[in-house]
Amino acid sequence: MRPQDALPVELPDVVREALLAPLVDHHCHGVRRDDLTRARFEMMITEAGTPAPPGTTHFDTPVGAAVRRWCAPVLDLDPHVPPAVYLARRADLGAAEVNRRLLRAAGIVAFLVDTGPNGPELLSAAEMGRLGGAAADEIIRIEQVEQDVVQAATSGVSYISLLDECLAAKAARAVGFKSIIAYRHGLDFDPARPSRGSVIAAANRRLADPGERLTDPLLLRHMLWAAVDVARERGLPLQFHTGYGDPDLDLHRADPALMTGFIRALQPIGVPVILLHCYPFHRQAAYLANVFPHVYVDVGLVLTYTAAGSAAVMGELLELVPFHKQLFSSDCYGVAETCHLGALYYRRGLARALAVRLAADEWSASDAARVAHMIGSGNARRVYRL
Repeated sequence: MRPQDALPVELPDVVREALLAPLVDHHCHGVRRDDLTRARFEMMITEAGTPAPPGTTHFDTPVGAAVRRWCAPVLDLDPHVPPAVYLARRADLGAAEVNRRLLRAAGIVAFLVDTGPNGPELLSAAEMGRLGGAAADEIIRIEQVEQDVVQAATSGVSYISLLDECLAAKAARAVGFKSIIAYRHGLDFDPARPSRGSVIAAANRRLADPGERLTDPLLLRHMLWAAVDVARERGLPLQFHTGYGDPDLDLHRADPALMTGFIRALQPIGVPVILLHCYPFHRQAAYLANVFPHVYVDVGLVLTYTAAGSAAVMGELLELVPFHKQLFSSDCYGVAETCHLGALYYRRGLARALAVRLAADEWSASDAARVAHMIGSGNARRVYRL
């Protein structure tokens, strides 16, 4: 039995089959192709930007325990082996075989890969698909597009035209856009579309120092609206990082409720807005998905990082979010363990949430199976037009 098949509760066969069906991972990143030292591996299983304090380890976390419990058997080890034993086996197999085993064990039928942070050490979207035995498409990070544009533009006017051209070109081979404005500014941005004159002036200032990453709120807003225009034309959704992330984030400014004005402005345009991760603001995200027809949510990497506690997060999200508005993602990055665990804890967490509703006779087995199919793959196929 694969670790993925180890659902934590007894369920009707039709529900179990729905939970174990192949998933569409609508937001993930490439994993590393190289062999990793213990120090490097530990940095890949935490959002902290620093090693664990002396005498401690990042394995002493929910996700660290989960690696030893659920990833070890995929590498032919007993559950709960010590970290040193796990990492020695990982090194013996080599990165390519480890990646192949863990990606395939996750039961993913399609990867939608955010290619923003890609470097030569990370697998491309196509490589993720080949190793994982799945289809693969790209999600374009718009801040990365802007960084390329600012290197080529010669004036504020050319900056505007180049950004439009590059976004359109990228959209032609992608299934969606993503923004990390939560990192660059915060989600408490002015929702209004800036004037052309103000954008030209701000772009001219930016061109004086193009090597810096974009933090100007006016240009960030312009970039968002430029992406909205292309997304509307191409029928693409727009993802936003919200909530939990690395130390580069001011968490209180990553609450998705802060961007309600922008979400409201997009409603008549019809561009789908997908709120990624959301925790600990997943209830605010559920509210937004409930009241706005074009808003969708996931809890992404939070299921991996809460591990055994993931069922509580899934249950809280289901308190309010419409079932046709929730999607699965692993948000895997760096090591394939995060893909495997994301899928595993999604299935286990949703299994517990469904079992509660079935036991209370709130839902029928066919209802529970239908919801599992929608969240696991159906909603993503519809929103991304797969």
